[in-house]
Amino acid sequence: MAEHDEPVLLPHEDLPSVEPGVPRPARVTEPMTQEQSVALAAGFKALGDPVRLRLLSLVASHLDGEACVCDLVGAFDLTQPTISHHLRVLRDAGLVTSTRRGTWVYYRVVPEALTALTGIIALPSVAAR
Repeated sequence: MAEHDEPVLLPHEDLPSVEPGVPRPARVTEPMTQEQSVALAAGFKALGDPVRLRLLSLVASHLDGEACVCDLVGAFDLTQPTISHHLRVLRDAGLVTSTRRGTWVYYRVVPEALTALTGIIALPSVAAR
């Protein structure tokens, strides 16, 4: 085996023992359920578009925690109906909520949805184990 080759673990083999104090590779503590994977995939799919990712960031960073479509249109070279469409996709994915006030719709990030998305990609730290 060359100096930089990783050892290959066959399906029937156990992980090799590790000396005390040597950190183990990071792992997720519990596998997700089918329902969780469906909900999370919808959120990640919605954020797969750069416009929607940026819109979510703009709404989340807005001074009072919510933003009107009229506050967001100027940040893009897109029409108001296009921005509204992208915000509707974020709402349908459960990442933002909306409230209509007169002719404008105001959007607010759903903190639990963001926590769920970031939690699945955040691995436990070595110190926590």
